[in-house]
Amino acid sequence: MRHLTITLQPDWKSALRQAGMAAAKGVAEGRYQGEFLNFESPARFFGRLTERRWDVVREMQGAGSMSVRELARRVGRDIKRVHEDVQVLLELGVIEKSESGGIVCPYADIFVDMHLKAAA
Repeated sequence: MRHLTITLQPDWKSALRQAGMAAAKGVAEGRYQGEFLNFESPARFFGRLTERRWDVVREMQGAGSMSVRELARRVGRDIKRVHEDVQVLLELGVIEKSESGGIVCPYADIFVDMHLKAAA
């Protein structure tokens, strides 16, 4: 069972270091620490993971491999637009191509870690 944590940290180098430390800890302890995806700002996050793309991910979670045509039918949208969304989600690594040539969301759990605080 794979897990994805999505973070919003302006300092991408820090986010990469934290993910690396979590992976090293997991290797040392012999357990899976999950996978990470970081966005530098809320604007980038919401620009790439739109509401319709979240609908695609939700529909795909636990559904196994499917074609883009089947996914478009399930979400009730035009196949061309769903294909565009699938391309973005593939680039981000939120979904993957399956061995059968379809697409699949390999994550049983996706956690978004978003922390907002007042400007100093």
